[in-house]
Amino acid sequence: MEKSTITTDDSEESRNVQLPTPPFDKVAEARILKKLDLKVLPILWLLYLVCFVDRSNIGNAKIQGMDQELELKGQRYNIAVFVFNIGYLIAGVPLSILFKKTGPKSLSVMMFCWGITVIGCGLTKSFAGLVVCRLLEGMAEAAFVPGAAYLIGSYYRRNEFLRRYVVFFSAGICAGAFNGFLSSLIAKMDGVSGYQAWRWIFIIEGCITIAISFGSWFLIVPFPEDCTFFNEKDKALLLARLKDDGGAVAHDNLPIKRILDFYRDWKIWIAILIYLGAAENANSITSFQPTILKGIGYTSTGAQVRTIPVYLVAAVYSMSLAYTAEYLQRRYVFFMVGYCTIATGLIVEIIQPRSAGVRYMGLFFMTAGAYLNMPMSVVWIAINVGKGYKRSVALGSIVCFGNVGAFVSTNVFLKREEPRYHTGFSTGLGLCSMGMVAATIMFVGCYVGNKRRNERRKELPDVLDEGSIEDLGEKHPDFRYSL
Repeated sequence: MEKSTITTDDSEESRNVQLPTPPFDKVAEARILKKLDLKVLPILWLLYLVCFVDRSNIGNAKIQGMDQELELKGQRYNIAVFVFNIGYLIAGVPLSILFKKTGPKSLSVMMFCWGITVIGCGLTKSFAGLVVCRLLEGMAEAAFVPGAAYLIGSYYRRNEFLRRYVVFFSAGICAGAFNGFLSSLIAKMDGVSGYQAWRWIFIIEGCITIAISFGSWFLIVPFPEDCTFFNEKDKALLLARLKDDGGAVAHDNLPIKRILDFYRDWKIWIAILIYLGAAENANSITSFQPTILKGIGYTSTGAQVRTIPVYLVAAVYSMSLAYTAEYLQRRYVFFMVGYCTIATGLIVEIIQPRSAGVRYMGLFFMTAGAYLNMPMSVVWIAINVGKGYKRSVALGSIVCFGNVGAFVSTNVFLKREEPRYHTGFSTGLGLCSMGMVAATIMFVGCYVGNKRRNERRKELPDVLDEGSIEDLGEKHPDFRYSL
């Protein structure tokens, strides 16, 4: 077990609490984990479900008449899709830092803001209005996933993080299925109050978002040092477990120089490439799957409904393999499995079989592999950079810069190639290969890094003077990278 005597926060209360020392009571630990799973995860799961519905509903709106009414000719639809990610690039890292400073309830504020922009998408009268609303929506959503990931990681040890995060991330997968079902129902409102069905998709889903944002304010938990749902004894055990997990920074601050130092860490940039290799393919599914299905012969309603099993299978696949990866503590192997799954689906789409059913099968493979590797890449970088502001910046960076894949997918899925999209699928295969190389570099680099740390540790005393090495984070002599 990795040892650290560094506290997990800088609150006066936590520094004055006498924490238990390992080995910990297994029964008490199990009780704490069970309560955390009920307090931390469900509300974040719901919020991410709504977040992903709001992000991806533009694909459902397109085939319900949005492209005709707003005259989305040529690449205009693609522009409306990728401008969302410009918002991510602008606001992702700054708002992730702000989240760390202001606390978890800021997630509710983010949600309220993007709900307004979704309603705006349904009320706009022009392509320009749609672009502005999508840009603002991207900015409002930019720090939600990094913030939620940081909050989950702040409560769980490194060998417990992935299985909880993949449960959270499954909400995004389920949202794809739910969105197809909900859109098919809302489509029946076509013409109500003079609005076409695509407008009602945005308006109704935006109103739901705002309503949930108000309720979530009271349910989102604070950071561990401020939590009130444990008694004093259990809270002390919680903080002791996190302290013993290593990589903590007690007196964290963030001058500009530290941010620049963070970006000198090669692991952050490699993790972005790993995420990008999966995210580009996930974004292409989110934005173009309804169009692909409609183009190979299904009706608009049939296309909406057929997105449901694709996402459900992906949820089962990703959760099963992610749990296995964490149990075996062998993440790299499962990255390769995920990328091979993506590649299988892409090759099917590139070959362009005549059978619509076979092409439909290819979408299953693409989606399952992408939604396995995306959450694993987020957790892999989070647990390998320590805690505190560096983790917050790393998470903001991987989601922000990793979503550059949306810029790629929206510009290579060309209108003139619809629904074959040969350029789009070929590009996806290239980025999938890049992701495999990047994951290999991460594995080798961390493996070599651990060997060097083991050698250096032999030169130090068995019992360290923790006062002299406090706040080292991942540079702590006992910190080891997870492979």
